[in-house]
Amino acid sequence: MTEEADEKAEVTVKTVDRVARLLRTLATHGEGAMLSAVARETELGKGTVHRLLAALIEAGLVFQYVDSRRYRLGAGLGLLAHAAHQHEFASLARPFLIRLAEETQDTVFASVREGVAAVCVAREAGSFPVRALSLGVGQFRPLGVGSGSLALLAFLADDEIDQIGSKNAAWLARYPGHDRTALRGMVADTRRNGFSFVDGQVVRGMSAIGVPILNEEGCPVGALSLAAISERVRGRRAVELVRALRAQARHLSKSMGLEWQGQQRQASAQQKCKVRVAIPGLAAKRLEREPSNGRRRER
Repeated sequence: MTEEADEKAEVTVKTVDRVARLLRTLATHGEGAMLSAVARETELGKGTVHRLLAALIEAGLVFQYVDSRRYRLGAGLGLLAHAAHQHEFASLARPFLIRLAEETQDTVFASVREGVAAVCVAREAGSFPVRALSLGVGQFRPLGVGSGSLALLAFLADDEIDQIGSKNAAWLARYPGHDRTALRGMVADTRRNGFSFVDGQVVRGMSAIGVPILNEEGCPVGALSLAAISERVRGRRAVELVRALRAQARHLSKSMGLEWQGQQRQASAQQKCKVRVAIPGLAAKRLEREPSNGRRRER
């Protein structure tokens, strides 16, 4: 490499470093920042900051308010961050999906939210000959359709769930039994049980269970789910599948730096709550759950 090429490479590296400093600075200003503030905090000249910000605006990575002239992170950067989250969650979830597939012999999935939809970001098939492969990696479904998607929807705020139902009305119409009234019932059941159970509503003869991964605020950041022919999601085996999913969800949460205590959001965190889990082939079991640690035991 020639001396001239070395100098050009050094300039490129410096530019990338400066852009990174600008973006990190803007990330600390939720309401946006003035040019002078950005220049001061990055210790760069105003002319340099102005040129770089102009280029970032052109690329869609920075936005400038017309009235206040403040700069903030742009929507394009949000899309990149969301894609990064999908890839990160898929990578983190894969070892736990592999363990679930080996333990249960069934097909397991990892899903994340994408606006008003859920997208499957990872899948592992178990060794059981009849496999549930109706949902592929990269495939979208409206929130609430399918066990992983339902687990993501159920732990959102009520008003957000209503908004999603309105926006997805036409899409949900393609899935019989998933109108807004039905979804509200599914959400209530999922919240009460702490997991979703879908019994042939999406694919006839297939049943599925899903558990959410929640952040410290109780918002879903992902979900693990399992699907199999309905005969394999019955009775005591279904209860064991819930336990297996929860165990791996707990390990995944820890690997993400999340506290598992926040995974089971309850209406009252001060009292024990008793719920009934209705799974075909098994009489409703009364379970007692300690909200402080998310554990259940059979009565």
